Amino acid sequence: MARRDSKNIIRLRVHKRIRSRVAGTPERPRLAVFRSVKHIYAQVIDDTKGHTVVAAGSTEKDTKNGGNVAGAKEIGKLVAERAKDKGIKAVVFDRGGYQYHGRVKALAEAAREAGLEF
Repeated sequence: MARRDSKNIIRLRVHKRIRSRVAGTPERPRLAVFRSVKHIYAQVIDDTKGHTVVAAGSTEKDTKNGGNVAGAKEIGKLVAERAKDKGIKAVVFDRGGYQYHGRVKALAEAAREAGLEF
C-alpha cells in the first residue's frame, strides 16, 4: 500500500526546496511567512547570522482580525513598518511552502504597499 503524505509534510518538502534557493543576507534579509489554521506570522530573518531582525504575528495584543485575509494585510503592513524602522528596505520573500494565494498573497501585497521591496 502506498504511503499517503499529509499536506504539512508536502508543504515542508516544498519549503525545503525553496530554502535551497532563497537565503537572507544583512543587506536583503528573508521575509518568512508561517500560516497556521487560526493565525499568521511573518519574520524578517538574516540567515548569515541566523537572527530574526523583525517579527509580527496575529497573536499580538494590538492586532484585531486574527489570521484571516484582513489580519494578514495588517501583519504585512506591521512587519514592513518595523523593518523600515530598522533600516531594511528590500527583502526576499519566502512563502514557506504555501501557495502564493489568499492570506500569504495578502500579507505580501500589504508589505509591498507599506514600502518593502521584493
